[in-house]
Amino acid sequence: MLHVEEKRLGRDIAQFCQWRPKPQDVRIISNFAHKAARDFVLVGLAVALLLVANVESRAPEHYYGREIGSFATFGHNVEGRVFAVDESTLYVKGFYYDGSAPDAFFWVGNSPRPSPEGYIIPYPEEYTGREPPSLGKHENSDIILKLPMGKRIRDIRWLSVWCRRFTVDFGEVFIPPGLDVPKPRVLPEFKRLAHGLRSSNISILDAKTFYIPNLHYDGAGPDAYFWVGNGSEPNIMGIKVPNEVGSLEPLRGYQGEDIEIQLPGNLTVYDIDWLAVWCVEYRHNFGHVYIPKDLDIPPALGQTKIATTSSTIPTVTSYGHPTSTTKPSVNCKELLLGRLNVMWQIVGEYVEIELIGRIDEDQYMAFGISGRNGQPQMVGSDVVVAFYDRKQRKFRAEDYYLSALSQCDGKHGACPDERIGGRNDAELISGDRRQGVTKIKYRRLLHTNEAASDQPYPTDRQISVVAAIGPLNSQTEVNAHNFRDVTVQDIQINFSSTNDHTCTDALDSVIDPKGPKIWTKRIISRESVINAKIGPTGGKRGYTPMTGHPSWGIAWYLNDMLIPEVYVERGKTYTFIVEGGDDETQPAKFHPFYITDSPEGGFGQNTGTQQERETVFAGVGYDKDRNPYPTAVGRYCEWKHKTVDKSEQIETFEEFMTTLKLECDNPEAQPGYLNWTVPYDAPDMVYYQCYTHRNLGWKIHVVNEGMSLEINGSHGVRLVSSFSIPLLGLTVCISLLATRWRPLF
Repeated sequence: MLHVEEKRLGRDIAQFCQWRPKPQDVRIISNFAHKAARDFVLVGLAVALLLVANVESRAPEHYYGREIGSFATFGHNVEGRVFAVDESTLYVKGFYYDGSAPDAFFWVGNSPRPSPEGYIIPYPEEYTGREPPSLGKHENSDIILKLPMGKRIRDIRWLSVWCRRFTVDFGEVFIPPGLDVPKPRVLPEFKRLAHGLRSSNISILDAKTFYIPNLHYDGAGPDAYFWVGNGSEPNIMGIKVPNEVGSLEPLRGYQGEDIEIQLPGNLTVYDIDWLAVWCVEYRHNFGHVYIPKDLDIPPALGQTKIATTSSTIPTVTSYGHPTSTTKPSVNCKELLLGRLNVMWQIVGEYVEIELIGRIDEDQYMAFGISGRNGQPQMVGSDVVVAFYDRKQRKFRAEDYYLSALSQCDGKHGACPDERIGGRNDAELISGDRRQGVTKIKYRRLLHTNEAASDQPYPTDRQISVVAAIGPLNSQTEVNAHNFRDVTVQDIQINFSSTNDHTCTDALDSVIDPKGPKIWTKRIISRESVINAKIGPTGGKRGYTPMTGHPSWGIAWYLNDMLIPEVYVERGKTYTFIVEGGDDETQPAKFHPFYITDSPEGGFGQNTGTQQERETVFAGVGYDKDRNPYPTAVGRYCEWKHKTVDKSEQIETFEEFMTTLKLECDNPEAQPGYLNWTVPYDAPDMVYYQCYTHRNLGWKIHVVNEGMSLEINGSHGVRLVSSFSIPLLGLTVCISLLATRWRPLF
């Protein structure tokens, strides 16, 4: 029997058509209407689902940033609309210029009108030679202009196409006063729900790009991805987002890395409500962050050039990818003592390799499979040569085959694969250079199918590898016969291994011989009560050059000294009064103190497996479920700069301390306490560290009971028995008396 509503719908349709049907016709029409209504609902649902998953952007159409205006044309057919992309980037849409002037450039300045007082915006940004090239002919070009020398749009009044030789303005556009340019948006950190997922505050760099600093995730999710979509919570109707290297493989583990990811296709941040880490197989949300609706961010025009690391220090890469620079994996092998380390991991069908070397700008680093397993043979080896190309101003990773220890003649020698009929199978991921250390990360297929010049990277066994550092020739190729450093021992690597970390030198800092003198190291000895606070690292005179480890801006101050080396005796008890913070909701001010055998610390960041390998001597407890927690927490006190950091200008640490002031967040709160009785079987070297962050502390020397530390001026220190001190004093006195009362004959 038909419902009343269905019959009424049939009659309404008939009336609309001005047709008087018979009763049986009403039934037919009613059935049709019922089916149509049902199909309409299904179609509507399908459309809604498509809209959720659709990658067509809901961002403003043709969004290029804040429009400044169009060029006023004075000559040479200059035309184009100019937009402010972000604080330091201009975008010229539909640029025309006939290219016939001899010395024309994009020209900006702060004078009332275009004048010779301006300066060039180099275009293209990367160029060879001493000066940027003059502008060539353009017909409807779209151009991104990056202001040079750290300038911002607020620092200029106009953009001109200017002939420098004849001081002629061919076209100009003026920057409106107080122009509000789009800016990146800072979001909260990932919500922490599962698998140790956490991060620092996430940034939206542009309409397609997320910057995720200090990312932690244990990698244990079987089918986890970066995931975006719509709705009040992450759900199954999301879209996969490629990881920082553009792969859609399930996510690996991250240990405090800085990464950048980009939305796929035409999808923009305007189309989504959240970014999450989501396990597809189990439909489980590991953590997420919501996307605000009131975004005013730069357009995605390829202008973003922030760097990422696998460390926590952002560095600009050769192609504008925010990349992590220090710890892309926990595998690390020392190849050349104090000169070259390699880090690696398997990602799907690729092996990702990062070379870290103390090299000059005109040198290369080479690493690959030995020409003969069981020994470091260069001839026949398959290596990747990584270096910074000063001419092209970019980092490079080139696939080489070494048929002989000579320069490449096009057929033989140390030749790039491309010169001998092969291809470059090394794909650059990132590059960074600072303080004399070059880091270049690349990947290549485990099996490239180039039998003539490439060797496969096995994943089921160890294989011998070779490495070298040497000079580049004028063609930016290897000078193979001039190796300055080369592997001489058989070094073997299993590329499928995990947690194979045997590097002893992080190579993360090199003392600049022209830089400021490092402060003298401080020592605490014969003191049983030690106060621990937080303070600045001392820049180029402090933490990093003292330890060789990267810092993140703060470090431990013990008894008001920057990372002193502490001497303790076995069997004695020491009390550490800890003022590193007790509010876990403020990660930047939560630094529990603990004692460990790890030179880096950060026990709370580690996976369960990593924690099992670390020996903790004090400062960590365990609940009934065997979950660790820090015990040495207390109020937060920090030494802060009174004005700005003056460490580079101040030669002594004592004088530097006069530029600091001590601030405690809650002076009435109580400090934490850590009491440690030094075990008799404790190793000779342990470390005081921060439970939640790496690289805040330094060394504790463990000595036998009854030994004391003797400070011997500029000659350093030496350990002497405490029982020998009176005897030493008596010896000195006798010596002085003998000198004073010696006979006159």
